[in-house]
Amino acid sequence: MNTSSSYSPIHVIGGGLAGSEAAWQIAEAGIPVILHEMRGVRGTDAHKTDGLAELVCSNSFRSDDATSNAVGVLHAEMRLAGSLIMQSADRHQVPAGGALAVDRDGFSQAVSAAIENHPLITVVREELRGLPPKEWDLAIMATGPLTAPDLAEAIRQETGADALAFFDAIAPIVYADTIDMNVCWYQSRYDKVGPGGTGKDYINCPLTEEQYNAFVDALIAGDKTGFKEWEGTPYFDGCLPIEVMAERGRETLRHGPMKPMGLTNAHNPSVKPYAVVQLRQDNALGTLYNMVGFQTKLKYGAQGEVFRMIPGLENAEFARLGGLHRNTYINSPTLLDKSLTLKSRPGLRFAGQITGCEGYVESASIGLLAGRFAAAERKGEAPSLPPVTTAFGALLNHITGGHIVSEDEPGKRSFQPMNINFGLFPPLEPGALTKPDGAKRFRGKEKALAKKQAMASRALSDCAGWLGKPA
Repeated sequence: MNTSSSYSPIHVIGGGLAGSEAAWQIAEAGIPVILHEMRGVRGTDAHKTDGLAELVCSNSFRSDDATSNAVGVLHAEMRLAGSLIMQSADRHQVPAGGALAVDRDGFSQAVSAAIENHPLITVVREELRGLPPKEWDLAIMATGPLTAPDLAEAIRQETGADALAFFDAIAPIVYADTIDMNVCWYQSRYDKVGPGGTGKDYINCPLTEEQYNAFVDALIAGDKTGFKEWEGTPYFDGCLPIEVMAERGRETLRHGPMKPMGLTNAHNPSVKPYAVVQLRQDNALGTLYNMVGFQTKLKYGAQGEVFRMIPGLENAEFARLGGLHRNTYINSPTLLDKSLTLKSRPGLRFAGQITGCEGYVESASIGLLAGRFAAAERKGEAPSLPPVTTAFGALLNHITGGHIVSEDEPGKRSFQPMNINFGLFPPLEPGALTKPDGAKRFRGKEKALAKKQAMASRALSDCAGWLGKPA
């Protein structure tokens, strides 16, 4: 740490994406940071290393389209704000069609190196079993979905509200050289080219109707991990286990992760696959591919049997099988103010997935905001809140009170984790959407796309203004 700084340090608890981003933003504002991370002293059920910002569920940051996709807009806003997470992701991207996917190890190593080499950041490897002591006047809790039980209990006691827990499922990873490319083929959906990609960034496994039905039957019948003590746990719809989706209806998978639209079998172009399983590159070398959307709670033995029913994966070898990890989040709209400060304890902020946002990028973005807010407070300034028209502001508004509370059923269960989406943005101003010159009709898909583009443009312009940068 740079001891010549005139400011007292801000403490950040948790070295995941949110905590790393928060620490970076604080340090870049000229404030010393002490980053506390328990991995290295105590592991978790899902993490494999003690590296900062280790990716667990997927290697994808999802769409990088800043013109008409809310996630892409959030990417762009984070880049404008000098995000360490986005800098590291951009440097370690791997081909993934229209998505931004990264090499897991390279990404984590880059974040770790940047944090550990920053002169104003000190990393302390220790497990915090209770809330930060009062003498840490400014602190950020960014312990994520795998908050240790003792700390979770301390949070519950402070807030007077139970944390909600559910389970995110982890998708299997396959060794690329065990995939039968005489059956499978490379293609991105609709041949869409993404950052660092070619339009052929996924491996596609085709299924006939008979094969699909047999696969669904096997999924439903497969031996699953029993969680009697966790019965009634809600799954977040964006990360449902594949077998839970199958149980919701025979055609559910064909309209979800196994949809065949936009794909043509290179080995048999005249026959449309009934369903398709896609695998996405998982590391820079291209030796590992993860099964897109195939999060699962099947037992390991069942996974090998069921997933090898997929054409092209009959001889697949798995670098990692699927699994589950706990996710805990607080009732943020009730407990936090607009700058993410715990109402019952001034100076203590929460950031990342524990606040009830969902997704890597969303988690990091809330860490970014918490870091900026804390740095401003340390300098004696009022935190500058992002406009609600931005992706930053839309997500922050959801976390701190953007949901609907039922008077008949009050309480935290009305608040659920959310990915960034245009539904969180305020409507466009009247007259903001006009029919393009020469267009004979302006409705349906054309109008929906224009609306997204207008919201994206407004968001980036307003974000640049908030940051004091040119649009």
